[in-house]
Amino acid sequence: MALPDILTRTRIPVLAAPMFIVSGPDLVIAQCKAGIIGSFPALNARPAEVLEQWIVRIKLELEEYQRDNPDAVVAPFAVNQICHPSNNRLEHDMAVCVKHEVPIVITSLQASQAVYDATHSYGGIVLHDVTNIRHTKKALSMGADGIIAVCAGAGGHAGTLSPFALIPEIRKFFDGPLLASGSISTGGSVAGAIGIGADMAYVGTRFIATVEANADAAYKQEIVDSVAQDIVYSSLFTGVHGNYLRGSIEKAGMDPDNLPEADKTAMDFGSGGNTDKKAWKDIWGAGQGVGQVDDVPPVADLVDAMESEFKAALARLAKHQSE
Repeated sequence: MALPDILTRTRIPVLAAPMFIVSGPDLVIAQCKAGIIGSFPALNARPAEVLEQWIVRIKLELEEYQRDNPDAVVAPFAVNQICHPSNNRLEHDMAVCVKHEVPIVITSLQASQAVYDATHSYGGIVLHDVTNIRHTKKALSMGADGIIAVCAGAGGHAGTLSPFALIPEIRKFFDGPLLASGSISTGGSVAGAIGIGADMAYVGTRFIATVEANADAAYKQEIVDSVAQDIVYSSLFTGVHGNYLRGSIEKAGMDPDNLPEADKTAMDFGSGGNTDKKAWKDIWGAGQGVGQVDDVPPVADLVDAMESEFKAALARLAKHQSE
């Protein structure tokens, strides 16, 4: 199946993942101008009224940039909705997305018929985060247009399955838009995701260490200084298993190797992700791709480098095919 046109408007097949606190208008606008799809969680905009301001700003700046640079590949943007019962902003935030016809909506934690129907009402598409086959089939049965396979090694709420396992299994029954996530920090990794059957790569952690990211300088430096072994997988901080930087856990006075399990029912996204809790403020999410991050460049420079790496990887594959 051919990709929806909205997903093809990129220089390289990358959708930048929405990241708690880190993803805001500055980062999204830079990503879209650089030619990859940018995204942010609706709950990052606080208070709720700020969401509309963000969306209007993003749309206007991208339209102006495209007008001034007619030959540039300016990618669309996406808004992430946390479809969990405790998110008391979901109805409001979706109404804003419908009003401004956000082209791509990313749903997380649960599939939501109401969100899918609202997005489809104006021609938008829905991509749903999954970590296993059961969740994939449920989302598709409810009308999700595409699937984001959040595999082992991804930052944030990651699964445990290798992309080499999950992507081909999904492809057995779904030929629509499929994105791969997990330790993707370079253009070569993007090519690898395409090679195993994905249409696009879903890249998060690498964009934390960029100039435009809304992250503390210490957070960005921790990304640069860390390697894959420094990533800790725990449910303690949100109630759902996710990947976090060992150094930030240690600085918060906890032992990364002896963290208790959390009660999943204790999750609360109603105020934007438990922002009043110390864990959300001081524990930094990241994926296993941190070992490939060595600098903090502007987004434009990073995407340029990723494009070169992507093309070089494709050339290597073509050479192997011809030999």
